[in-house]
Amino acid sequence: MSALAAGLGKVAVLMGGRSAEREVSLMSGQGVLNALRAQGVDAHAFDPAERDLSALKEEGFSRCFIALHGRFGEDGTVQGALELLGIPYTGSGVMASSIAIDKIMTKRVWIAEGVPTPAYALVRRNQWRDLDVAALVAQLGLPMIVKPASEGSSIGVFKVMNATELPAALAQAAACDADILCEQFIAGDEVTCPVLGEGDQAQALPVIRIVAPEGNYDYQNKYFTNDTQYLVPCGLPAGEEQAIQALVLKAYSVLGCKGWGRVDVMIDATTRQPYLLEINTSPGMTGHSLVPMSAHAAGISYEALCWQLLCSAGLEHATLGGKAP
Repeated sequence: MSALAAGLGKVAVLMGGRSAEREVSLMSGQGVLNALRAQGVDAHAFDPAERDLSALKEEGFSRCFIALHGRFGEDGTVQGALELLGIPYTGSGVMASSIAIDKIMTKRVWIAEGVPTPAYALVRRNQWRDLDVAALVAQLGLPMIVKPASEGSSIGVFKVMNATELPAALAQAAACDADILCEQFIAGDEVTCPVLGEGDQAQALPVIRIVAPEGNYDYQNKYFTNDTQYLVPCGLPAGEEQAIQALVLKAYSVLGCKGWGRVDVMIDATTRQPYLLEINTSPGMTGHSLVPMSAHAAGISYEALCWQLLCSAGLEHATLGGKAP
């Protein structure tokens, strides 16, 4: 083991967990674990669904690489537990994580800060049966996107083409979440842009343009087929990529994100206006994942990316005297 790797101490790669994205998280975590071990890091798999987080302290782990996705991993809960345990972790802190997991809260912050995002309506799980469908269609138009407010990986997401499909879409989204996001559909190019770093040092990586079969970038096409095209360089008109990167950096910073993240964007085909959809604060690290792909285009290997993220692990809060407990 190199002195640098030894200096990182015993590392837990948190993977699996209890969210609907457990399967994807296990794939991400295994990739990260292999990459860290290949560089001499004393890294170990740790599944919070199977072991209590208190074992991290008891077993002498000195930092955590969070490869959890969705609830109980990307939503501030694990981050808060690690703050209490005094174990540095990768990615955003408690508040940024808890806001970013909620697409509606994210939109509220972005709108307040002048970040463009599609028009939306919030529907509560206990209200959708009494919803005025005609009024919602008049507000947002058709097609319309319906999705759970706090899920990822395109789980529970529906593109509603006509009003008769809306009740079924709402019912299925309600099965995933208490809050349902109904969103204006933006027709055009679908892109995503990762960010690394914190504050003034944050850097937007190359934009990736996503071309999915029939425009359907769903869970299956994200992780389990090779039919989706990922274009990097993205091939956008001159200046558009830089403008999107600047917008994504603003969106990342106003939420207080750090470490890394990835922002999904739709570009209106007619106006070329980019609209930000959501931000992921613990992005996928699978063989199909987009942050490693974009990093590779920027000259950063998968192993180097994992190393950089692990080295950036930290705590938001310290005890009196400036040291973590």
